[in-house]
Amino acid sequence: PLMVITQKVIGLAYNIHDGFSRLEKDLTPLQRHQAVKIMPTTLEYFSYIFHFQALMAGPVIFYRDYIDFIQGTKLKGAKSFSGFYDDSSKEPEEIVLEPSPTKAVIKKITASLTFAVLFVSFSSLYPIQRVKEQDFLENTTCAYKIWYLMNSMIFIRCKYYYAWLFADAICNNSGMGYNGRDEDGNDRWDLISNVDPIKFELSLSLKDAISAWNIGTNRWLRMIVYDRNGPFKVFATNGLSALWHGFYPGYYLTFATGALFTYAARAVSL
Repeated sequence: PLMVITQKVIGLAYNIHDGFSRLEKDLTPLQRHQAVKIMPTTLEYFSYIFHFQALMAGPVIFYRDYIDFIQGTKLKGAKSFSGFYDDSSKEPEEIVLEPSPTKAVIKKITASLTFAVLFVSFSSLYPIQRVKEQDFLENTTCAYKIWYLMNSMIFIRCKYYYAWLFADAICNNSGMGYNGRDEDGNDRWDLISNVDPIKFELSLSLKDAISAWNIGTNRWLRMIVYDRNGPFKVFATNGLSALWHGFYPGYYLTFATGALFTYAARAVSL
């Protein structure tokens, strides 16, 4: 919970800074959308920080999206954010029927439980702990090591897919996460979705893989670090990500090499 709360507190601070201290023309589209121009009340602040849907496992939700959910301004036909929020004495001029999240919730819970079954059933076949054993390091071929690591990591990722999809379903079931309609008129419930398993597993580039994994955190890092720094924004973003994850050396090694991989991937794609 502390990791998600940290994201909310820092994100809200930047949103308020953007809304009160920066010109709109200087903001990126994401910063402009999330900018907060009305200081939250004490109740609004603590309800945002501790709302039950995403308290334990996320995903991170920006304050503007949370208030839109509370006020119902994401719904077609509802009053605008500023008009509704500036004058709480006004009542909406029309009653808006909320879209049903049932199909999205069932789909996400089904996928979540499927990944849970895969993790429980097959992760024991490729335990990640084995890669540290002397026998594995000395008596297996390079090809087998790669094969073993690929399978082991697939089943490890399943537990993250399970947690994030289930958390997303919880939010959707409460009405949070509605994102309008697509071109075919179907309701979208992906506003706060945190992972796209199919896109991640089938990604053909590092950029596609990153964009499909821990989506909320990627958006948070982009808004508060990446879009605010100059030539070293990739290293700054990965550095903050490592610090946010904790103090284990593996985090810093992972994100330091991740920054180098990002530059390498960009060079190859040019």
